[in-house]
Amino acid sequence: GGTGGHIYPAIAIANELKSRFPDAEILFVGAKDKMEMQKVPQAGYEIKGLWIAGLQRKLTIQNAMFPFKLLDSLWKSRKIIKEFKPSVVIGTGGFASGPLLKMANSMNIPTVIQEQNSYPGITNKLLSKKANSICVAYENLERFFPQDKIVLTGNPVRQDLLDIQTKREEAIDYFKLDKNKKTL
Repeated sequence: GGTGGHIYPAIAIANELKSRFPDAEILFVGAKDKMEMQKVPQAGYEIKGLWIAGLQRKLTIQNAMFPFKLLDSLWKSRKIIKEFKPSVVIGTGGFASGPLLKMANSMNIPTVIQEQNSYPGITNKLLSKKANSICVAYENLERFFPQDKIVLTGNPVRQDLLDIQTKREEAIDYFKLDKNKKTL
């Protein structure tokens, strides 16, 4: 949808992994020509692009291209996995998650799904059957996912969203507010 709803949790996960395991190698895989191709490098990570997109809800030329995009993305995902040799593949539900996690599963590489929503998208629902773990932000998602794979983790957020103490003064100055008054 262009909101970064799958990108920013992925970046938060990568940042946390880097803080815990500084030597970890992280590679993002996203959909070419989508927001992640700019946002991920801005966050300091390498990204590879797949020629993949979602299906439209009506008959379009883009839908006619979908089988070709899917086959190309599956082939490229396999190549990326063989070259990078990941220990685990994490999908956050973007278009590229489908072919990448499908290939990782077929190559016996552990996969984790991170679902940010209370109603999961079709990609995560389809991938859930083969995933090793499914990290969810909300309770009662066993109606969509196998219960034995669900781990209630909440949504990953970037550390700069949590570290707001220093931002209060900066915001008050920027908006020329009275620091003695209560501000919401």
